[in-house]
Formats: sequence, C-alpha cells, structure tokens
Amino acid sequence: MDDATVFNIEEGMKRLSEINAALNDSSIKLTDAMKLYEEGINLAKQCKASLEDTKKTLQEIDPTLIQQ
Repeated sequence: MDDATVFNIEEGMKRLSEINAALNDSSIKLTDAMKLYEEGINLAKQCKASLEDTKKTLQEIDPTLIQQ
C-alpha cells in the first residue's frame, strides 16, 4: 500500500477474517501459511493504528466519549 492509498479498516478486518480461515485449513502449504501470517500481522498493525487514530479524533471532539 502506498502513501496515496487510504487504509480501509472494514476491508482490512474482512481480509483478516479470510486469512484466519485460510490458516485454519489443515491442507495449507507451509510457505503459503507463512505469507498469509505475515500479511495478517501487517494488517493487524494497520487496523490497530487506524483504531488508535479514530480514538484520538473522538477524544479531540469530546473528551468524555472515551474514558481511559
């Protein structure tokens, strides 16, 4: 994903679900599993960053919305 592409958390979460299902398939080859695992880790990091950005924005809008 390049800088011009905006991360879509809904698509990221959907892809994570697909990766999870694929990794639970016992017939998956190890090399394919490793590629999917790496993709999943990167997606999870992007999802976490997106959620943290959203939380920060909500706190700026109304600090009482999100209690720490």
